[in-house]
Formats: sequence, C-alpha cells, structure tokens
Amino acid sequence: MFTGIVEGTGAVRARTETDDGLRLKIGVDGVEGFDDLARGQSISVSGVCLTVEEHGVGGGDGAPDDGSTGDSDWFEVFLASETVAKTYLGEVREGDAVNVERAMPADGRFDGHVVQGHVDTVSEVTAIERVGEDWRFTFSIPEGHDDYLVDKGSVTLDGISLTVAEKRDGEFDVAVIPTTYDLTTLSAKSVGDPIHLEVDVIAKYVENMVGGDD
Repeated sequence: MFTGIVEGTGAVRARTETDDGLRLKIGVDGVEGFDDLARGQSISVSGVCLTVEEHGVGGGDGAPDDGSTGDSDWFEVFLASETVAKTYLGEVREGDAVNVERAMPADGRFDGHVVQGHVDTVSEVTAIERVGEDWRFTFSIPEGHDDYLVDKGSVTLDGISLTVAEKRDGEFDVAVIPTTYDLTTLSAKSVGDPIHLEVDVIAKYVENMVGGDD
C-alpha cells in the first residue's frame, strides 16, 4: 500500500522490450531513502505498483560507483504485457521523469490516502492554469469512471494523492501547491499529456456493497 505522498522523481535510464513485457531501469539519484531498497519490495512508479527486481549503485554493468556515469542510484522493474497495455509506461523513453514512492511501512505516517498502485485508467491533461502561487490542473474523466469522483474526494494522479476541487461533466479540477508541483512530474506536464488515474478504493467497496455490480 502507498499513501500518494511522492518522495521524488526518478529518470528512466534504460528500457528493454521483451516478449513478455517491458523492463525499466530507473535512476533515483538524490532521492532520500532509496539507498536501502531490497529485491522484491513494492514500489510505485508514477502510480503503478511494481516490484523491485534489481537495484544498486553505479551503472549496473560494471560501471564505476563514483557517480561519473550519471547513474549512481538505480532500480529495475518489470512490466507485464497487461500492465504495459493498461498504462502509459510502455511509452516512456530514456530520460523521461517518473514519480517514485516506496511502500508505506507499518509504523509510518499516513499523510495521504489509501493508494493501491492499481491504475484504473489513463486520463488526459485538458487545461493548466497558474492561480497565484498555486496551479489548477484539469483532467478528463474517462468513460465509466464518473461515479467514482466527487467534489472534495480523494484521487490519485500519477501516484500523487490529490483532492478533487471541482467536478464537471467529463472533467475535474485539482489544486496543486508549489511543493507538489516542484517535487513531482506535474511540472513537466502539458495539455494533452496522459496521466494515470486511480480512484479512491473506498468508492469501489461502497459500490460493491450497495449492489453496483449487479
């Protein structure tokens, strides 16, 4: 489980396509806490829950560990074909930034909301507006997901825990403070860019309990 409090951004160092999916190597230079990763840990990459397969310091292929490669701290994850099909991670290229968050420890602070890392759909940025020191982002609501979004409710976008500021027909707004804007990939987003959307899991449980799946 994650909280949606992104710890920083990593950069795609390498991508390797296989018959079964896609392997990504992600550099996390300077992101605090990522020097103690362990094989098999869950990790959120732009909102997608993945598993650390390899990790280390240095280039990873016999390169020196003095940072001269520009690839000092890194980890590798594998995306199965289904994950590639349901997210936009299959489109990322070397140098692209991604949001990263380690799984929440049992004794950690719960500062965001319950985030599973199970992306429901891919939304799109439809507008960006500077409002004083803050930013207002507008996103599309893909078909079939309207009922899961409510004014002042929680939503996860590229792994970021945010609050729906206003919901309208086919789209919704979120307010983004400078810290979130600077710390995450939102600062690199433009109108038309894709973004992973995970609705609040509580809404899914409520739907199931009241017979919404009948």
